[in-house]
Amino acid sequence: MNILLTGASSGIGYYTALELVRDAENTVFVISRDKAKLEKLKLEFQELKREGSLVILCGDLSSVKDRQELKNKIESQVRSLDILVNNAGLLINKPFDELTNEEWEAVYSTNVFSVAAIIREVLPLLKAAGLKPHGYRSHIVNIGSIGGLNGSSKFPGLSAYSSSKAALAVMTECLAEEFNDFNIAVNSLALGSVQTEMFSKAFPGMKAARSAESMAVYIADFALTGSAYFNGKNIPVSNSTP
Repeated sequence: MNILLTGASSGIGYYTALELVRDAENTVFVISRDKAKLEKLKLEFQELKREGSLVILCGDLSSVKDRQELKNKIESQVRSLDILVNNAGLLINKPFDELTNEEWEAVYSTNVFSVAAIIREVLPLLKAAGLKPHGYRSHIVNIGSIGGLNGSSKFPGLSAYSSSKAALAVMTECLAEEFNDFNIAVNSLALGSVQTEMFSKAFPGMKAARSAESMAVYIADFALTGSAYFNGKNIPVSNSTP
């Protein structure tokens, strides 16, 4: 399968990339702004002797120019994409009355607007994927947050982050409906506590319920198989609060 994964330079994205390249049939394109961390990922990929192919792409998804260049690089190697995992995210932990307009815009730019933009950019490639036995051509997986779901526990300092993930959750449902005629499945995984840099920013000094490595195994498997069972769903992946 041809797979595009954003936010792959650290944490969940880093380990999800390493899971997806276990299969010799998978070509995984990974995107991040941090070239040094992408090179580290590539080195570990080589050391582990994974059988798939890993293609690192350095760029900023909030930049129109970068998105177009990233798409051109992907199209130079493949004609379609089977899976898109939107993992890139930004969290700012600040009381509501201290958050600036610029910080709100930065969070929404990464967590909502850039997701919509990269989906729009690679949509022709997702449409071009071959029809799978379960009826879908391709699968978009948005990495959300349990804090972005209605009725879940909310925490001080996370108003920008949690509300942006709520927007992502509704966008997931909307796109699943819009893309139904294209046979493209769209789902979101609303993750709970995972030991990442982002979790440490949200809950300083707290130990998460899951490691990034273990969550990556779940995400990789869901990206590959989840569209056979789900479409338009925001699936809570959490057994603790936070």
